[in-house]
Amino acid sequence: MRGSGKVSGGGQGLGKVEVRLRWDPSPYGEPPRHLDIIAATYPVDDPHGRPAYVVHYDSRSPDGTINMIRHSRTGMGFGFVEVMVLEFERLSSAYGRVVVGVAIHQDGGLRTFGDVSNAGVAVVEGYRQLLADDFARVSGATAATVAEFTRNAAGAWELREMIRGFDSDPVLFTAEMGRISQ
Repeated sequence: MRGSGKVSGGGQGLGKVEVRLRWDPSPYGEPPRHLDIIAATYPVDDPHGRPAYVVHYDSRSPDGTINMIRHSRTGMGFGFVEVMVLEFERLSSAYGRVVVGVAIHQDGGLRTFGDVSNAGVAVVEGYRQLLADDFARVSGATAATVAEFTRNAAGAWELREMIRGFDSDPVLFTAEMGRISQ
């Protein structure tokens, strides 16, 4: 299933959303493949500028509304092994945009999504799947944005699929991921 256009939470906008990531472990004898979910939060007055803050495996948002609840450094092959929670109903009105992406750590040589077996991402709210992707469209990339969450005129949060590939490491990706389409 691929997301299509904007998705909201039934008139009242999105509330508590999970971004889930899966991938299989490296083949025997190869260095581990390590993927990370990354979220960048942008202020209302500069939604495409520098992020106000970035959340990844080793951090959380200052107010606790975005955090990683499950993290893997190797993939396990047992479904979704990394999960980030975004609580939009609690996110400060100072923020108007959140971009979520996935980056591949480049320890042990260059790796792209095409090199990672069974990679996939899903965005869910409760039992409702809002977006799912297998990174096939960005198989040559080392990082990719997945979703853009924006506040509408009424203040409700909406989701837009934003699968875009990047050729950067996780640190550089955090600076690039929120820019307007390349």
